Parts: sequence; C-alpha cells; structure tokens
Amino acid sequence: MASPATKKPTASRSKPSRPGRYTGWARSFWVLFGFGLLGLVFYVWAVSANFLNLFGRMPNLKSLENPRSELASEIYSADNVLMGKYFRENRTPAEYEDLPQHLVDALIATEDSRFEEHSGVDAKATGRVVVGLFTGGSGGGSTLTQQLAKVLFRTRGDLSDGLLNDVPGVRMVISKTKEWILAVRLERSYTKREILRMYLNTNDYGSNAFGINTAAKTFFGKQPMKLTRAEAATLVGVLNAPSRFSPKFNPARSRLRRNWVLRQMNKYGYITAQQLQADTLQPMKLDYQVENQNEGIAPYFRVEVSKELRQWAKETDHDLYSDGLKIYTTIDSRMQKYAESAVAEHMKLQQKWFEQQWKGQLPWRDESGRVIPNFLATSVKRTGRYRSLQGRFPDQPDSVKYYLNKKYPMKVFSWNSPNNEKEVTMSPMDSLAYYKRLMRAGFVAINPLNGRIKAWVGGINYKYIKYDHVRQGKRQPGSTFKPFVYVAAIDQGYSPCYQRPDVATTFPAVAGRPAYTPRNFEGTFSGRTFTLRQALARSMNSITAWVVQKLGPETVVSYAKRLGITSPIEAVPAVGFGSSDVSIYEMVGAYSTFVNKGIWTSPVMVTRIEDKNGNVLREFIPQTREALSEETAYLMTYMLRGATEERGGTSIILKTGFKFPYEIGAKTGTTNNYSDGWFMGLTPDLVCGMWVGGEDRSIHFRNGYYGQGSRMALPMYGLFMKKVYADKSLDINTGAFPKPASLTIETDCSRYYGGPGGQRDTIPSAEKLNQVKLEDLRGEDI
Repeated sequence: MASPATKKPTASRSKPSRPGRYTGWARSFWVLFGFGLLGLVFYVWAVSANFLNLFGRMPNLKSLENPRSELASEIYSADNVLMGKYFRENRTPAEYEDLPQHLVDALIATEDSRFEEHSGVDAKATGRVVVGLFTGGSGGGSTLTQQLAKVLFRTRGDLSDGLLNDVPGVRMVISKTKEWILAVRLERSYTKREILRMYLNTNDYGSNAFGINTAAKTFFGKQPMKLTRAEAATLVGVLNAPSRFSPKFNPARSRLRRNWVLRQMNKYGYITAQQLQADTLQPMKLDYQVENQNEGIAPYFRVEVSKELRQWAKETDHDLYSDGLKIYTTIDSRMQKYAESAVAEHMKLQQKWFEQQWKGQLPWRDESGRVIPNFLATSVKRTGRYRSLQGRFPDQPDSVKYYLNKKYPMKVFSWNSPNNEKEVTMSPMDSLAYYKRLMRAGFVAINPLNGRIKAWVGGINYKYIKYDHVRQGKRQPGSTFKPFVYVAAIDQGYSPCYQRPDVATTFPAVAGRPAYTPRNFEGTFSGRTFTLRQALARSMNSITAWVVQKLGPETVVSYAKRLGITSPIEAVPAVGFGSSDVSIYEMVGAYSTFVNKGIWTSPVMVTRIEDKNGNVLREFIPQTREALSEETAYLMTYMLRGATEERGGTSIILKTGFKFPYEIGAKTGTTNNYSDGWFMGLTPDLVCGMWVGGEDRSIHFRNGYYGQGSRMALPMYGLFMKKVYADKSLDINTGAFPKPASLTIETDCSRYYGGPGGQRDTIPSAEKLNQVKLEDLRGEDI
C-alpha cells in the first residue's frame, strides 16, 4: 500500500500537463493562421497575376493610370455650335468643379457613407456582408471605389475569362477579389475627388445617358451644376437600377427612391430636417429629351462626315464612337437653319400640289402614263423588312405576305402634323405606298472660294427617311448640265454673243442608235436668232444641240470630268441635256469652278479633328487644280447670269419676284416626264445646288406646269437666299463677280438684241412676273 508521500509527486506531475496542452493548440492555431495568411497572399497574388490563367486578366499599369471609358465624339459647326455626337454610349465627361456639392453629398450618403475614411475597401461593410451570408441578413459591402472598378474595368465581363470563372459560385468570389484589388490601386493612384468624378462620369443613368453630364441634360435639360438638390437625388437614385428607378418610365418608384436618398442625406447630416421636408414635397418635373443620331443640326451631313472619317479612324487606330474626339466642320449653323427652313417650307407646298394632281390615283406610271403593275410588290422586296421576313419564313411566301399586310400602330412622317409626325395604323405595305407618294429633296450650299460646305439638307426628314439626296442619290440633271456644253464652246473660242438661229439640229443614226432631233420646251423652233447667252438663259435645246454636234459629245464629257464630275458620263448626243446620272454634290463642286477663277476645289466637310485633350490630330486641306482659265471661268458666270438678267431667262423670277438686286448666276433643269427638278444658283461667294423629285423616277408631276425645275426647285433657293441676305452677321458678298483685267472677249451683247431674237411671245412680261406669288411660280426649261 502506497504511502501518502509517494502520491504527491503524481499530483504534481499532472499539473504541468495542462499548459503544454494549451500551448499545442495555440501553436496549431498560429500555424493554421500563418498558412491561411500565406494562402490569402498567394491567392491575391495569383488573382493579380492570373496564375495559370485560372482567374482571368487584370488591367495593366497603363490601363490603371489611364482607365478607358467610352466617350462620345462631338461634331461642331464652323461657328462653334455643337451639331451632334457619335457614340455607342452617350457620354460627355464633366469636371469635378462642374458638379454641385449636393450631388456629391447625395452620392456619398447613399452609396458609401465612409468614403472619406477608407482606402478602397471598407472592412466594416465587408464584415457586415460576410455575417449576412451566415445569418440571412443583407447590406451592400461595395465601396464607391469598388463599384467604379467594376464598371470601369468590367470585372464581371471582360476580365472574367479565367478557367475557374466557369465554376458555380467561384466566379463571384474572383470578381469581388479583383474589385478589392483594383479599388486599392485606384485609391493609391487617384484622389477622392478624381474617384468621385470618374464614378459620376462613368455610370449608366438609363435612357441612353452615360455620365452625369448627359443624364442631367437628358432628364432635366440642364448642366449638372444647375441641378436642384431634389433633381440630384433623383439621378443618384437612378444609379442603383436605371430601368427600375427611371423618372421617365417609373415616376412613382423614382420619387420614392429620390426621397429615400434625401433621407440618407439627412441621416448623415448633409441636409436639415426642414430641407428634407421641403425637397420630398417637390414634384417630379422633367425636361426629357434623349439625344440620338436623328436629332441635332444637319443629320444627313453628319452621317456623310462619319463615312469620311471611318477610314481615317481605322488607319490611325482611333474609334470615332468612343474616343471623345472633337470634329470641327465647315457647316455654318445659321445657313443650315435657313436651308432646312427653306426646304421644309417649299416641300410642304410641293407635296400639297403633288397630292392634288394624283388625288385618288396611283402616281407610279410608265412612259405612256399607265400604272406600273406590281409596283409595290416589286419595291417591297428591296426593303429590310422583307429580307427579315424572308429569313424568318424561308419557303413560306404566305407567311411573308401575311405579315407584310398585317396592320400595326406606328408613327409616320407628315407635313401636316405637329412635329411632322402622326400616329396611324398601317401595314408595312400601306406604309410603303404612303412613303412612295412623298416628294423628296436635296440641298447643299458651298463656298466656291475654299470648297467649304456651308449647308447640307439631304432629305425632308432624317428620322423617317435616311436616304441622302445630296451625295448618295444620283439622278439625271437635265438642263443644269448645259453649262458644260457652253464652257467647252467658250473655252474653244466662241463668244457669249455668238449668234445662232433657233432651228432643228439632227444627230444622224449611228451604230443602231436612231436619228435624234432635240426639241425645245414648246416643241417647236422659232427660226429666230439668239446669242449663246440668250440660248443658255432660256435653256434652248436647239442651240445647245448644235453646240454639242459642233464640238462632239466626247468634248462635253471631257469638260465635265475636268470640272469634277466623277460619275460615269455617256458620250451620246443627249449628253448636253443631262442624260447621265450625277449627284448634287458633284454639281456644286463643278459650278464652283466658274466662280473660283477656274480653280476646281474639292468640297470640304471637316476642317480639323482634335482628341479629347484638345490636341490636333489632323487638319484637312482641299485638293485643287486649274480646270479653266480665269477668263473662261468669268465668261461662264456672265453666261449663267443671263438666266436672271435676260428677258425670257428661266430664273428671272429671282429678280422680279424675289427682288434680289444682286448679281446672281442660275440654271434650272428638268428631266423627261418631269421626274427631276433641279436648280443651281451662284453668287460671288456661295454656290447652291438642289434637286426635287420622287423616290422613283416613275413618280412625278403630270405636266410641266408643276413639274419643271423653275417651279420644283428654284423657289427653295429664293427662300434660302432671302434669309441669308437678311442676316448681316453672315457677311455675304453682294457685289459683282470679279472681272479679270485681261479679259478681251466681248460681254456686252445688247447690240445684238434689237432683232428677232429679242424676245419670245411665250415668255411672260416683266410686269406679270412682278405679280407672281411663290405658289404661282412658272418658268420654261427642260
């Protein structure tokens, strides 16, 4: 039996064992903690380095220092008016100094109340989220900086290309990790103010508004600095879910969200209780207008500019739609406004006349005046809708037909409705027939001395009709092509005063082509003698035909090409009467050569391009070449003035009706069956070209009373120039065309006018023309 003395050591030996056991647990804990910390460090490094391509890419240092977000490129007029934008995301950045303090306060109070305290990651908020995952609670853990990283670097899109991102649940953890890493890096690279500015400039506010600048303009029609506190709270509230909280499409929900933002501002001491009460009672007043490519100054012109710049952008590694470029054009915003007004005023009247002529009848007719069978059925096959239905229902023509004739509510263009649009119920076939009946137009004005385009109206309404009739459209120019015949004659020694009788000229049959005898507008020949100037002024076909025969069609084509006509021109007897298609764009460039002392200058649309920082990337210089002698060019301006100065001139109404006392050169043009009406107008520093007609050549006026260039197109010029001359800020030259000092050819043809060529009985007297109103305009040409 053991004695008590022998038991004590046993008890004393058992006591030291407790501290040893605790030490072991502690050691294990620290080992595990160390491995965990090392694992975390390795994980963060692995994500940053995209170890084995498991996690997806991370932005490099350059991307971090220059984070890229899409910025809309802006296009300006020559007088520095913003015309519109090119964008995929409509974003124009605002500086921090342009932001009201209550906007910044609302953002911080709503999204990140400890924004000024953390360095990119808010540990308290992150912990709340982690606890919420286990307890079923909720709460956002992302700081403003993390949210910025998510949007700026597309962490859940572009950067999610690692092998582990396809594992359920892992993708979000990786994305969050990247946002933490990037948030810390952003905080090291930028100040708090810069981060706030980037955040407000980067986010989507809905309604195609990206960034606070565009959002303030879209929803409230103002700059950010002018936003009220309630308006600022509304836009901050939108950020959480642009569609759900849109003040336009969900006003009640948006108002509740706005008031919650205001309560957050009160909670964190940014506004008082009185201010909170006053702001929450404010009604939602919007000035809603979405910027899009259909709006703004000169939309047809802007499209053509974008076509010109795409190749440049490709060659120079720029993106026209996201680089925030500033593009300065040649357009004068005042002239553009006058041109659009003139086209609208004139075409509204043209449409009224057209509908009166074809009321209750189909206007698409063949050369014999018969309705063209299956016209709409053939035309619809050229539409995008038809091609889409064909793809949707291959080998099912009945289904295609059904949907083409199914009626839908839609809006269509209309001259007689507010904002030129009306709501209707139509089928696609009804809509096609409706638009086929609309008369179309194109107008362009250019400074002939430098080639700069000052106004461009490509059609009657860009929103509904995208086709551009200035450059894209090409039609027969009719008698506006005759100056190319006469410039060839002048250049080869003929004087404007050279006389020729009004008799028939016949082109003999050649190579299967029948004999051809062009007739005058009246269909007869007077036998009287006229000077070349009178013949051009009165647009006489007989004398023009004689000149073409004398010089040869090839010579006429040669001069047209020399003057900048690039479209194919067929060297046939009818070349002098505009038998080949050309564009208004080509014609104004060619006519400008007459005014610019014989120097052809390529039309210019853009003067320079700057990057988002104001650095000039490119300046545009027009191409030039000597096409005519200065003397020949001046004689052609003298010849063209005959249309407004000679008795019987087809454009005399500019002097007698519009009362323009200045020197103006002019030429009207009309094609067979009155399908196309043209007019070209020249002053010492402005050349204008315009066309009016149907979308198809088979759609036109019934007769020459309405269907000639002096009635279809000329009044548009008169309306435009009336506004231009009245605007003294434009400083338009109202003097004479400069006469070369070396000119020796006779230009005073008055001594030839006493004979039988002095006038024609069919020409209205000056007294009668003085009383003509715009809606009664009439002239004679073909």
